[in-house]
Amino acid sequence: MRPRDGYVFNADTLHAVWLTVLAAAVAVPVNTVFGVAAAWAVAKFEFPGKRLLTSLIELPLSISPIVIGVAYLFVFGMQGLWGEWLMEHGVRLVFSVPAIVIVTTIVTSPLVFREVLPLMQSQGTEEEQAAISLGANGWQTFFRVTLPNLKWALIYGVSLCFARALGEFGSVAVVSGAVRGGTNTMTLQIQLLFDDRVQTGAFAVASILTSLALVTMALKTWVERREAKAFSAAGDGAE
Repeated sequence: MRPRDGYVFNADTLHAVWLTVLAAAVAVPVNTVFGVAAAWAVAKFEFPGKRLLTSLIELPLSISPIVIGVAYLFVFGMQGLWGEWLMEHGVRLVFSVPAIVIVTTIVTSPLVFREVLPLMQSQGTEEEQAAISLGANGWQTFFRVTLPNLKWALIYGVSLCFARALGEFGSVAVVSGAVRGGTNTMTLQIQLLFDDRVQTGAFAVASILTSLALVTMALKTWVERREAKAFSAAGDGAE
């Protein structure tokens, strides 16, 4: 069954859904670990170049995703810096599933970091220092003191990262090749169906993407309310 048939459950569309979820499933855990680690380093330690590091981490938010895709091709494309070496060794990092996963991860990399960093900075280091003075090692301090204090901000950042990964279009369009049933994500599949004048199919795929976004936004709203209640309860307790 081809996409022009207008059905959402054809092989190409199902593959696009699977590929989109795969890219998000890789990008979100990677950026969660990276965001928490980077925020912890920036918030808890003083070192030369800290502001520069923060600016570099947040850079994907300041430039167009299409630029990120083009920059990726300049590095890994056939005419790129490493393209010839990669081809000689049989490694394909353009117009392939790994390319989609990598650029999706890059585009969404600052989101968890930006949500977690302000909270870490506001908390200071007193609790960690107290835990260490009581005999806790670094990992125990992180998992029993630092991480629990970040719970709601972390969930909020993860939900934003997941929603952004699902809807990424610009960078993926540049590096994927948009091969039907091969390297098409949901956003690219919507465009192809629309270009084929299959409005019903395009609307169906867009509905799936919108439903996933609505679920993510609902989770985001729930987290915001829980976080507001937690801060309110903390304020009442302090009084």
